[in-house]
Amino acid sequence: MVAPQAGLATLALTFNAFTWGVSWWPFRWLQERGLHALWATVMVYAVAVILISVWRPQAWGQLWRTRSLWWIVLAAGATNASFNTAVTIGDVVRVVLLFYLMPLWAVLLARVLLGERLTALAAVRVGLALTGAAIVLWPTDGSAWPVPTSTGEVLALAGGFTFALNNVMLRREAHQPDSARALAMFAGGTGVSLLAALWLGTAGAVPWPPAPAQGWIAGMLGLAMVFLLSNLALQYGSARLPANATAVVMVSEVLFASVSAVALGAGLVSWPLALGGVLILSASLLAAWRR
Repeated sequence: MVAPQAGLATLALTFNAFTWGVSWWPFRWLQERGLHALWATVMVYAVAVILISVWRPQAWGQLWRTRSLWWIVLAAGATNASFNTAVTIGDVVRVVLLFYLMPLWAVLLARVLLGERLTALAAVRVGLALTGAAIVLWPTDGSAWPVPTSTGEVLALAGGFTFALNNVMLRREAHQPDSARALAMFAGGTGVSLLAALWLGTAGAVPWPPAPAQGWIAGMLGLAMVFLLSNLALQYGSARLPANATAVVMVSEVLFASVSAVALGAGLVSWPLALGGVLILSASLLAAWRR
């Protein structure tokens, strides 16, 4: 691999990490204009589903015939519905750190679904992730156990678990066509969020979409295009760099999210939070080094 290719691949992955790291801001911007994060997720991913359907219409038949891909639909859908809602209602720094407990869930899921044995290195990763999570969640006054205390934290943990499930299933279904796997992820982001939005909207917990207006429609379409470019950048970069290098670059998402959230007043950083974050990210980097 020549250096220019590696540099461009790294830049592409950094763009993907930056997109996801600052994605909380456009979702909050849309929510301020009456479009809840769940409805925004439905519309943003529906654009991708339409484009994939036009580009590879046979992907629908492959998805329908391959029942194992339906797990990716559910996992990817739950990930996006949980994470996008969490970053609009919770402290962005805490949400992103708790979401990055993926190494913990990945070890457990890989053991169950892929039959991977629990090595000493995997046990270290689990220990780092658990310790970091306990520090992040521990109340400042020490009055309770380190458990989630807000809806945003619960959704962040759930989103991290389903994202780990999504990644494990993608590994197990790596032999499936790329278009079918991509459709499974984008269809999940649309379908699961739509079901959640309809259910919560009927219950009065989520507002229905506002009347069409040029502002929020343009913002939603712009976000959809950025996500599509980000996905293309991820595919380009991950295909040209080793898996461990890809994972290390993607961890920069936490840096982009934390800096942008603190700068714009959507998150706070304390010494305990920083220490817990270092331990959680160490587990992610250790997983990348292993690969």
